[in-house]
Amino acid sequence: MAKSVQKGMTAVPNIRVGHATDLEGLTGCTVVLCEKGAVGGVDQRGGAPGTRETDLLRPMHSVQEVHAVLLAGGSAYGLAAADGVMRYLEEQGVGFDARVAKVPIVPAAILFDLDLGDPGARPDAAMGYAACQAAADGPVLEGNAGAGTGATAGKILGPGRAMKTGLGSAAVDLGGGLIVGALVAVNPLGDVVDPQTGEILVGARKLTADEPADTLAVMRSMVGKAALSFASSNTVIGVVATNARLTKEQTNKVAQMAQDGIARAVRPAHTLFDGDTLFALSTGSKRADVNLIGAYAAEVVAQAVVQAVRAAEGVGGLPAWRDLHSGG
Repeated sequence: MAKSVQKGMTAVPNIRVGHATDLEGLTGCTVVLCEKGAVGGVDQRGGAPGTRETDLLRPMHSVQEVHAVLLAGGSAYGLAAADGVMRYLEEQGVGFDARVAKVPIVPAAILFDLDLGDPGARPDAAMGYAACQAAADGPVLEGNAGAGTGATAGKILGPGRAMKTGLGSAAVDLGGGLIVGALVAVNPLGDVVDPQTGEILVGARKLTADEPADTLAVMRSMVGKAALSFASSNTVIGVVATNARLTKEQTNKVAQMAQDGIARAVRPAHTLFDGDTLFALSTGSKRADVNLIGAYAAEVVAQAVVQAVRAAEGVGGLPAWRDLHSGG
């Protein structure tokens, strides 16, 4: 029987996670370190991505291993934080051996959080380096941390009627020490729903009350149709990892299947205004069926999305789930 693992993503062997968080500017970055090397894959579904080094993860490209994945706020500016991750890994002697130098392979994805805090505050190389220095294999800090610091959900009625989300993590033990984990920063146009009940947890709020407006319903209205003409600046980004031994093709398949987890917990998902991107990492040598790994990758992604909501705290004038729900 599959069992949830409390540590989250770091339950996967050879994975460390670190954050750099700017609580004043309301932005940050998160690094997933796999210094021993991991087979990498990627699946990008949304229509507005901001990414770095994703092509080399696809089949038919020569690089077989990556050494870290960076998730960051700051819109496209936040991709600069990957430079700091590369510098840290180079100092550790980690990277692809190009004979004259070790070149760390660091794919990255960003989300747009400039409309919540200080739009001039963006993750940079120094923050990427600091996230690496903070990386550990203990329980993952969730909520308003790292790439989730400025994350929000439900922006169809404008950023002022959105709700605060953050970063979440989850993992499952499939037996025999086989682990699948996920780490997700949740910043969608749509609402986050409970995958079991369909209940809206956070999302767009009505213009006159702190009640769910229901993004799908708003999209059908005249207000929603007008709002969609200028909606932008959203995305869900994350990493799934396993200690199963997978090929590059299989790892890309896991990333693809894991996107179902976003679709289960975000409504609507993968719009033209979202840059939904998931990376996948294979860090170990345990034998497993790729279909099993992919199926549970979707499960832990959905769980991590919900965790990001439940762990978040209201800031910048936006309430979080815990502010509006009893027992939060």
